[in-house]
Amino acid sequence: MTGAKAGTDVAAVDPRLLIDQSPMRRPQILLLLLCVLLMAIDGYDVLSISFASPGIAREWHMEAASLGVLLSMELVGMGIGSVILGHLADRIGRRPTALLCLIVMASGMWMAVFAMNAVTLGLFRLYTGFGIGGILACANAIATEISNARSKSLAVALMASGYPVGAILGGPVAAMLMADGHWRHVFILGAVVSTLLVPVTWWFLPETVSFAFRSGKEDRLERINRALGRLGYAAIGKAAPLVEESRASHLSELFRDGQLRITLLLAAAYFLHVMTNYFILKWVPKIAIDMGFPAEFGVTMLVWVNVGGVAGSFLLSFLSLRMDVRHLVFAAMLSTTVMLGIFGFVPREPVALLSVVAVLGFCSSAAVVGLYPIIARSYPSALRATGAGAIVGFGRIGSAIGPVVAGILFSLSFGISGVAVAMSMGSLFAAIALTRLFGMRFDMR
Repeated sequence: MTGAKAGTDVAAVDPRLLIDQSPMRRPQILLLLLCVLLMAIDGYDVLSISFASPGIAREWHMEAASLGVLLSMELVGMGIGSVILGHLADRIGRRPTALLCLIVMASGMWMAVFAMNAVTLGLFRLYTGFGIGGILACANAIATEISNARSKSLAVALMASGYPVGAILGGPVAAMLMADGHWRHVFILGAVVSTLLVPVTWWFLPETVSFAFRSGKEDRLERINRALGRLGYAAIGKAAPLVEESRASHLSELFRDGQLRITLLLAAAYFLHVMTNYFILKWVPKIAIDMGFPAEFGVTMLVWVNVGGVAGSFLLSFLSLRMDVRHLVFAAMLSTTVMLGIFGFVPREPVALLSVVAVLGFCSSAAVVGLYPIIARSYPSALRATGAGAIVGFGRIGSAIGPVVAGILFSLSFGISGVAVAMSMGSLFAAIALTRLFGMRFDMR
């Protein structure tokens, strides 16, 4: 049995298999681009407080310790939002949850524009981070479920690569807006773009076939056909009956016998590598100053970290079409360990430093981006957003701990080389945890 007839019979059994076994169509590619766009504004909104921080500190005469607390507020919100809104996406759907996240982000950015002091701004950033964290969990599930089996890893990795792209594109614009010292303009930009994305998402983003398939409602077949139609597929006459496993979407399911080992290993790998990754992102500018370079060179180094990160993200995305993404991430984590060690001993010369940090960003970001398709495909559809939200939420702890641990090591006079080697161990142990997932069968639904 071949051709369209085979596809129709497969769809009558399970419409998700029709998507898995068919070539990617234009509506699917456009929806993937929308996911990339959502992650790009996500990346800008996260870093907006960093871009604005010099102006904030000047206007409100904030000390470094107080500013550090303010800078961390959205990370707390992101961790909470990843868990709660990721779970919500598995309960009520990817589309309504993504819209809710965008509304929270847009309103939070507008609130920041009118903040009158550091306390209110911190609360607004906590609220904004809640939406930012939820977007990643939703976009992860959407990119996975709109793609065919061959392209799932590529789709999720491309989706995640939107994060550094947003930072790179938004950074120069934010710098221009900050030229006159008006830090509120940085938030206005994010607020406007986030607000414009709400109607775009409302109009173009459908519910996924996987969620419609397990909705269990009386109009289930109508929902499935509506979702298939938005992706360019013909309607089907019947759908396979639900199975008990497909209805499970409680957080506790992540820790049941079948998922406990996967959840613990993914959480460990993500947490440990993110510790290393955020040490790089947060400390590179300060390390440049400690090496005797001007502050402007520290910013340049951070830009090159992100440029390398975008290149690594895209390369891993396309290599995932031909290679197991777990092996690619393992190699990227080991390379991060090696490159961070080299960074600690590289000659303090501009060209050498920029070259090393670019390669370091290439390896580290590639590993982060590659973890998202591993997370998405390690869980069935009913747990996909819940699992992604929980893993990412736990990883946010690592993103906060990494820079703090590095600060403690610096205060203990470890020196740049000692701290670099110590912090590289996060990626090494993450790679070891990841090996325990080799050979595991990915969920293709």
